[in-house]
Amino acid sequence: QVQLVESGGDLVQAGGSLRLSCAPSGRIWSIKPLGWYRQAPGKLRENVAIMTNGASPDYADSVKGRFTVSTDNAKNTMYLQMNSLTPEDTAIYYCNLGVVRVGRPYSTVWGQGIQVNVSL
Repeated sequence: QVQLVESGGDLVQAGGSLRLSCAPSGRIWSIKPLGWYRQAPGKLRENVAIMTNGASPDYADSVKGRFTVSTDNAKNTMYLQMNSLTPEDTAIYYCNLGVVRVGRPYSTVWGQGIQVNVSL
C-alpha cells in the first residue's frame, strides 16, 4: 500500500516562511498533484490549494498571494511554499496525491498531516 511522507512542519514567527513536502514511499512510476488542506483546532478541514486542469491551482482567499504549490516530477514530490505566515495559518496540513506505483494502477492517497505553528 502507498503511504505519503510529509515533512517541513515547524514553529515559525509571524512573517516567516516555511515549505512543506509530500512524497509517496516505495517504487513510484508517477504522481498527480491533487491539493493541500488544513485543519485548525476546533475547526473544520478547509481547502488550501486545489489543483485544476488549468494553468494554476485554485487557492483559498485566505492564502492567495502567499502560498504556492509546485511539483518536482523527477523526485515525485509536491511542495507547498508558505510565505508571510500569520497565526491564523496555524493548523495541521494534509496533502493529497494521485500515485501510480510501478506495476500497479492509479490510486489517490492522503498524508497523515503535519503540524505548522505560527507565533506572534
